[in-house]
Amino acid sequence: MTRIDDIPPAWDERTQLTTFLDYARDTARAKCEGISAENARRALLPGSPLMTVSGVINHLRWVEYHWFQVVFLGEEDRGPWTDEDPDREMRIAVDFPLTRLLDEYAEQSARYRELVAGNSLDTRAERAFRGGHHVDLRWILLHLTEETARHNGHLDILRELLDGTTGV
Repeated sequence: MTRIDDIPPAWDERTQLTTFLDYARDTARAKCEGISAENARRALLPGSPLMTVSGVINHLRWVEYHWFQVVFLGEEDRGPWTDEDPDREMRIAVDFPLTRLLDEYAEQSARYRELVAGNSLDTRAERAFRGGHHVDLRWILLHLTEETARHNGHLDILRELLDGTTGV
């Protein structure tokens, strides 16, 4: 996999924001390269039984879905979670090959790149967020970059514990 650089090709705000999100996405995918199907499903942290490589990737995919389609576009929430199982996307991830999860994440990311390109950064989300705030697209991009980068740290830890791989 070729990972993009975090240096944007242009210095306007949109390009900087989208470059950093793409860099974080690419980093998550790079951390999965060469991992075995068995290791992708292994939970190594006793206090976090849902924290698997597959679970993190599926979570990232569904978090983007939630922010772009449910919050920003105002679509009906068709995510895998339920009130009884709010972390279901992480639980069910072990039922799918990691390659499938990564492919779905990449395909979805491409669609969201187009969505972002077609909207102003000032466009407000259709659905309100905490406290009734209608965040703008800029906030969503920043939030997703933060969320993906944070989970990349989890992937770092998992990968090192699984097979000793570091530095990706």
